[in-house]
Amino acid sequence: MTSNSGSTALRDARRIVVKVGSSLVTNEGRGLDEGAIGEWCRQLAVLVRDGREVVMVSSGAIAEGMKRLGWKTRPHEVHELQAAAAVGQMGLAQMYETKLRENQIGSAQVLLTHADLADRERYLNARSTLVTLLRLGVVPVINENDTVVNDEIKFGDNDTLGALVANLVEADALIILTDQKGLYTADPRKDPDAKFVHEAAAGDPALEAMAGGAGSSIGRGGMITKILAAKRAAGSGASTVIAWGREADALLRLTRGESIGTLLVAQTAKHQARKRWMADHLQLRGAVIVDAGAAAKVRGEGKSLLPIGMTGVSGEFSRGDVIAVRDVDGVELARGLANYSSVEARLLCRKPSAEFERLLGYAAEPEMVHRDNMVLMPG
Repeated sequence: MTSNSGSTALRDARRIVVKVGSSLVTNEGRGLDEGAIGEWCRQLAVLVRDGREVVMVSSGAIAEGMKRLGWKTRPHEVHELQAAAAVGQMGLAQMYETKLRENQIGSAQVLLTHADLADRERYLNARSTLVTLLRLGVVPVINENDTVVNDEIKFGDNDTLGALVANLVEADALIILTDQKGLYTADPRKDPDAKFVHEAAAGDPALEAMAGGAGSSIGRGGMITKILAAKRAAGSGASTVIAWGREADALLRLTRGESIGTLLVAQTAKHQARKRWMADHLQLRGAVIVDAGAAAKVRGEGKSLLPIGMTGVSGEFSRGDVIAVRDVDGVELARGLANYSSVEARLLCRKPSAEFERLLGYAAEPEMVHRDNMVLMPG
């Protein structure tokens, strides 16, 4: 893999997830670093005005809560961690909102849990919300909802959360800002012979052997979590950069194609990865049958499937399940993520979107399956 391909991965990225760690956000636990957050927000604003869509995944709520509560060491009891998160989240959200507003950019706070991403319907709801915010030019600021989870408080770390968000919104790139310059072949603080890794393939098993444990008493992640996050992000086609968060204009320089930090390149293109997943999905919960007009739109023009073109529904499925789209002869034209359950879909057959609210009591997406969530089947 050449440095050219690496620079292109970031330069061409239109949807980007940026993750910053606790030690950076809170200046090693001394409280929210207003200057650093302000600098990242300034760069985020430039990217948004440049036509990019950016999501910020920020650690720091627990660390800020510890500071506000006067705690010197991270507690171990879950209820104390949740209390610290509740206190710290107030300041964290306010800081991002203030700094982004100073740059004439809107912000939104989004708190996620494992359950939000494990449940099909909540996953699709979260995705729809985030994609809508991005289209509005708003920067979502995401953290784990630490005040309500109870399984060791975390996804494991916010590096993992960053990768899951990259998968969720189908990002082109994940940028992990940390307190290290990037990945070394060994811990440079202990091994003077450690060599810097400028670029590698995401998911390369050799990378995990290089990484150490957690690097700070403030956060939970270490370089190993970043390596694993890059591997996870690559599953949906997003390349990852691990870079020093205090590098001047790091986000802007990366998106201009400069080589900063360690680039871990996804080996599968974004759309190929998503389409392969849907095409290979074996647990189809059901299908919708469409008329000739809808079949032509889906197959011939790559359009979304609207309920008005549906003539029937088979099987029982929920919002977010992968379903088949079949013609009147039973031939599978496509498959994709259902925006409505089978019960709702039966009510919507042959109906225009203007009638959805009357039929369902609410109005959501106008499509049964959006073209972004659909893959055409061979034939």
